[in-house]
Amino acid sequence: MDINEVQRSAEDRMQKAVENTRVEFTKIRTGKASPALLDTVRVSYYGNMVPIKQVATINTPEPRLITIQPWEKNLIAEIDKAIMKSELGLTPVNDGTLIRLPIPQLTEERRKDLVRLCHKLAEEGRIAIRNVRRDCNDKFKKAQKDHDISEDQSHTAMDEVQSLTDKYIKQTDDLLKLKEEDVMEV
Repeated sequence: MDINEVQRSAEDRMQKAVENTRVEFTKIRTGKASPALLDTVRVSYYGNMVPIKQVATINTPEPRLITIQPWEKNLIAEIDKAIMKSELGLTPVNDGTLIRLPIPQLTEERRKDLVRLCHKLAEEGRIAIRNVRRDCNDKFKKAQKDHDISEDQSHTAMDEVQSLTDKYIKQTDDLLKLKEEDVMEV
């Protein structure tokens, strides 16, 4: 058994868990306009479902407004429909050449709901990281039981995986803190 290989795999999987949490946080709408809000919205383009940013220019000319300028006029209706069907809760204003997406002010209650959602997403990320740790520790215990590695090697490897776990859980907590501040900012 290659201990270093197991640890590299664990670190890679933990990084992916943190990155997934970061991506989930970008989907949460704060009171400010951000092109990242539209990252999950897909538009039908010649039979393929593609992200809006691949078929239009997205700008934020004001703190509470996103504008979408499709590269082809026939896409305006598709983009409009895709935004309406998305779970963003935003209503596009279509003037025939440009789509304006006003971002409404969040209420205090809605902000608290979003913070609770952020905490839930962060906890899912931490659980994913701890699951990676558990998988690695199980591999080390099995290798020790099969006499592939010594007890000392097993404990050292588990300690190193624990320090990786602590590092990536801290990154997740830092992301949560930043997102919480962003959501609660008026």
